[in-house]
Amino acid sequence: MKNIQRTLVLGVSIVALAGCGADEIVSPGTSGDIIINNPSPTPTSTPTPPSTGGTVTPAAGCPTIASTGGLTDGGTITGPTGEYRVCTLPSTFDTNDNLPFIEGLLYQIQDTVTVGVDEGFSSTGTKVTLSVEPGAIFFAQAASALIVNRGNALNASGTPTMPIVFTSRDNVLGLNNDNSQAQWGGIVMLGRAPVSDCQDNVFNTAAVPNANPTCQQRLEGSAATFFFGGGNDADSSGTFEYVQMRFCGFELTQGNELQCLTTGGVGSGTTFNHVMSFNSSDDGVEFFGGSVNMSQLAVIGASDDSIDVDSGAQANIEDAVVVQRGTTGDSIIEFDSPDDLADGTPGNAIPQSTLQVNNFTFVQRSSASGQAIRARGGPALGLTNGVIDVNTADSVCIRIDEQITLAAIIGFDSLICDGANRPVRGSSGVSDAEVQTVVNAGTNNNLTATLSLTNNLVNGATENGVTVFDATARSSFFTSASVIGAVQADLAADFGDWTCNSSIQDFGSATGACTSLPVY
Repeated sequence: MKNIQRTLVLGVSIVALAGCGADEIVSPGTSGDIIINNPSPTPTSTPTPPSTGGTVTPAAGCPTIASTGGLTDGGTITGPTGEYRVCTLPSTFDTNDNLPFIEGLLYQIQDTVTVGVDEGFSSTGTKVTLSVEPGAIFFAQAASALIVNRGNALNASGTPTMPIVFTSRDNVLGLNNDNSQAQWGGIVMLGRAPVSDCQDNVFNTAAVPNANPTCQQRLEGSAATFFFGGGNDADSSGTFEYVQMRFCGFELTQGNELQCLTTGGVGSGTTFNHVMSFNSSDDGVEFFGGSVNMSQLAVIGASDDSIDVDSGAQANIEDAVVVQRGTTGDSIIEFDSPDDLADGTPGNAIPQSTLQVNNFTFVQRSSASGQAIRARGGPALGLTNGVIDVNTADSVCIRIDEQITLAAIIGFDSLICDGANRPVRGSSGVSDAEVQTVVNAGTNNNLTATLSLTNNLVNGATENGVTVFDATARSSFFTSASVIGAVQADLAADFGDWTCNSSIQDFGSATGACTSLPVY
């Protein structure tokens, strides 16, 4: 199981990196020059209508915002799509602010940028909200990250034709290819929903539910400290929709990485939909605790797990596609509950991690991955209406570790996979036969099927012929569907312009290639 303190040690590491010179910390693959011009007069914050295309010219200057320090005019940066004004974000947004879309303008995330300060375990309301308009593009490099502190919110609301893009400096400069990664940190959203991993190592359990009445987790660092967790399942950290995150993930030290999107204790009041993670050097998305509901998720080319869930998260994901690169990637889903309690017994901490995924298509291509889906440590897993395309005939569709995990399975229904030789695997005290028994107890499952997918993700006759399971009985977040999988017939209609295209997965998106910036 991944330990949140190992995976998200942001504080001292980012501060230390921020203090290094350019010759000490360089984003992998980075080259090219940033051209600095004298700042021009500040325009108004009225959004500029999107252009019809062509070469981008730089905006006249940076808009005025209310937070202390404002935006810093960093001159211009030039790439294949044109020349842009660079507006560097303040280190902290300390009051409600709005970042507009302005043609020819890019926002720079430099080092650690925070939204608000930690409002505490028992706080209520929202102190600072950062709003981002459709079409806005952000870039960063090295360990730079945008962190939304507990009790504050990020409203990043793109549209189907004008998604919000978070990407790397190299992407702006046109230096990337479809295997580029590890060029900046990522987005971290922290909230006040319950977590099961308490920072003082005193866990709430079924036997002693109030052992730690303020169970929270800490992102450690001597110069910067971040907490998440609380008692509000319905807490809101804002809205995150129609967003692309590209070339993210950065190793701070060995075993301490950022990924494209990390949530910690984020509540069900937070809206997540139409979210794309592209070529994260760690996990595509990772949920630590909280109550996360997400729809229309696309994870493409992650180098570790595509979807990682842990620390008591109560997560529901609907309409999800995952496509791995052939050269890198671990499990498509890695799912855990705390198994490092003082008494050594796995699965005792509460809340127990719960993950349900409905209407999904997962494409395993990495030769480094032994299984598509892995659950361990006693979490509760439910999978419905899904298609799993594994890499080889020997690849495992579903792996279950430990009897406590086997006993906690919610159900597997209307699943197909092409795991010809060993479709399921049991480990750490669980046999293959026991996992197969659970699969057989579900309805309409076939994990040794011959799939008929086209363009990796689009259903064929085999997939559309599977009887659909009514997942609304499992979660009120789920909707009724007419077919299994995420894409019945039209990939562009389901995952179109808000995504970007690559050799890993072509969505037919008018937004263009992931290696280029969209021009509106």
